[in-house]
Amino acid sequence: MTRFTSAQTIAQDIRSGKRSAASVMQAVLATIHQYDSSIGSVTHLFAEQAMQQAHAVDARLARKEELPPLAGVPFGVKDLFDIQGHVTTAGSIVLRNVPPAAQDAAIVARLRAAGAIPVATLNMDEFAYGFATDNAHYGITRNPHDPSRMAGGSSGGSAAAVAAGLLPLTLGTDTNGSIRVPASLCGVWGLKPTMGLLPREGAYPFSASLDVVGHFASTLDDLKTAFHIMADTSPEPEPQTLRTACLGGWFAQNLSPALAAAINRVCRYLGLSGTVELPQTPTARAASFLITAAEGGTLHLPRLRSVAQDYDPATRDRLLAGAMLPASTYVQAQRFRRWFRGQVHALFEQVDVLIAPAVMCEAPLLDAPTIIVDGKPASARANLGLYTQPLSLPGLPVLCLPLLNTNTLPLGLQLVAAPGREAALFSLARKLEQAGLAGRCPLPATQQAA
Repeated sequence: MTRFTSAQTIAQDIRSGKRSAASVMQAVLATIHQYDSSIGSVTHLFAEQAMQQAHAVDARLARKEELPPLAGVPFGVKDLFDIQGHVTTAGSIVLRNVPPAAQDAAIVARLRAAGAIPVATLNMDEFAYGFATDNAHYGITRNPHDPSRMAGGSSGGSAAAVAAGLLPLTLGTDTNGSIRVPASLCGVWGLKPTMGLLPREGAYPFSASLDVVGHFASTLDDLKTAFHIMADTSPEPEPQTLRTACLGGWFAQNLSPALAAAINRVCRYLGLSGTVELPQTPTARAASFLITAAEGGTLHLPRLRSVAQDYDPATRDRLLAGAMLPASTYVQAQRFRRWFRGQVHALFEQVDVLIAPAVMCEAPLLDAPTIIVDGKPASARANLGLYTQPLSLPGLPVLCLPLLNTNTLPLGLQLVAAPGREAALFSLARKLEQAGLAGRCPLPATQQAA
């Protein structure tokens, strides 16, 4: 098995007898041991349990039992999903003494039922509050394309593990862009499904009204297959005719030249001219930020009163600030959210898929974490969600695809559809993949051999 192997290829090889599940798992564990030290994506490895489950798959095959679709496929989880028998830390030491999880998170259980095997928990920003995966307790996750740069967050370990070829499939969560930002910076496929479509039980919460469970994959086919397994749905036919539009205004500002050129290539290929705009996008971003801060602060306030010293100081201060927001501010943000959702849904009466940038530029340097916003250097950690936060507010499905042929480090594109229209996203993504405009970004030769 090569270092970069899709989940579907692994499942097919095991089912056909080309490889045993045990040999696949041995190779995966060896790859993690060899390559992750320079990336820092893994926080806990379930090596013994994973090997036992791989041997169980081989035993089923020897008995000529029919195997489920992902039998023997390894996957990792952002370290806020419950794994039975393991303490769920959510990237913090605050929870280190809580009892181990009595059962798997609902989404983990669905993947297990499909035969997939959890191998590792993956690094994240503490309590999912951030865009950097620079964790005071578990270290920094570095970008596999250039370890001197950010992987993004808060699901940075999940994106980096796929980008590095350690795992073909990983779970993450997205509140304000925590899947889309690292997918863009690491050059992998990522999906934030329709809000509420995938069960959140067993995933440590951050913002109750914005959290969405999603995933990363090394291929579009893996992304789609895993989505339908986790959603417990059958694949719909991918629509071949789609009304597509490019978002302008807010989403056309602050783009790096390479990203602007890549988006223009996509629009030309699709025959698009002109743009559409979302109303009051800056307010939508602010409302998303305020709702997140208020809900996250309120959730953590009891622990902040008792063990504030155990939090990363940066996380602690942001949570305290959120907890002190006036209730009227939160109510006003939710009121705007309802209005904004109505405006966006009305737009989808004329359009099937909207195109928008994911992050304005390639991954920032870890020792100089700034990006250019409105012509001036600005904090990368505060602004990497510039294009993802407004699109979180309406609860829409968003697929982040990695752009090809940009001659830069990875850049990503958001494809946005109406609720429940993931099939439209897969269809347009496939069209762009077949045109050679999208696909997993290969690592530089220096990193391939690292």
